[in-house]
Amino acid sequence: MLVKDHVGLKEYNTFGIEAACRQWITGDDADELLEFVTARALKPGEVFVLGGGSNVLFTADFPGVILRPAMKECAVAGENATEVLVRTGAGVPWDDFVRWAVERGLGGVENLSLIPGHVGATPVQNIGAYGVEVGERVARVEAIDMLRGQKVAIDAETCRFGYRDSIFKGEWKDRFIITHVTYRLSKNPCLRLEYKGVREEVERLGEPSLALVRQAIIRIREHKLPDVKQLPNAGSFFKNPVVETALASRLLESFPDMPLYPAGEGRAKLAAGWLIEQAGWKGRSIGEAAVHDRQALVLVNKGKATGTAILHLANEVKKGVFMKFGVWLEPEVTIL
Repeated sequence: MLVKDHVGLKEYNTFGIEAACRQWITGDDADELLEFVTARALKPGEVFVLGGGSNVLFTADFPGVILRPAMKECAVAGENATEVLVRTGAGVPWDDFVRWAVERGLGGVENLSLIPGHVGATPVQNIGAYGVEVGERVARVEAIDMLRGQKVAIDAETCRFGYRDSIFKGEWKDRFIITHVTYRLSKNPCLRLEYKGVREEVERLGEPSLALVRQAIIRIREHKLPDVKQLPNAGSFFKNPVVETALASRLLESFPDMPLYPAGEGRAKLAAGWLIEQAGWKGRSIGEAAVHDRQALVLVNKGKATGTAILHLANEVKKGVFMKFGVWLEPEVTIL
């Protein structure tokens, strides 16, 4: 386990924001981390768990402890005739795990290819893309409970997965350090091609297969989204808003081309990127902070933007969308 004081965080967040933390801890042994946390009597709120740094915006130095789990295991933990359980360390880059699964013919996460970040963040955010959410595949989450000072195993039902949401973002916010996630993958995968554009891209590549679905998703994402190494960003900054069907119907009368998706009884999901574009923000900048010119859901750092500058841009975008549509956007990114 490595412990350092006053560590700069620029290289650990994909926005490339200059910030620092009071203390930095990284380790690949859950027992060692538990011992450290209990010995220091660290409490929720004093610790921020940072994975790949792809879903966070630092607006100031972090006054507490940044903890980065570094567990890298990826091994079969059980199987039956149709499914395989794979226990994966929180420090494994998510896309490395997706590639691992696809190479072994195991389905269920291929539509989530090329999403940045680490495995440990996936159940917190309930990451999703192209018609699939990771919560569909999570079997168990192993974590350190800082409140009780013990290791715990949490089943998928207890995680209360929702749209880009889980119990770890609400009732249990900042309480757990996730060390491992076990996923349930299929030996006989049913390819999910219904999301707009996916089937067409797969069929352009050849006969549908796990490998071609992954390849198609990667091509779609690379075309739409900027490379963080060239243009620092955190992927989709806002959630797609879920509204009452009555409001959605009224909006559809005024904007008949508006994308609209069912979201359960009495609810509908709007496309945040479309709303932002229609509000006139696509491609616009405020100083070094900008809305990407190809994907309006993505805010980018053009070079020297501060976290507060990006947050200011985000707030202006939110106001613009509200003034036009009467809908408030919520950030998908964690703001510190």
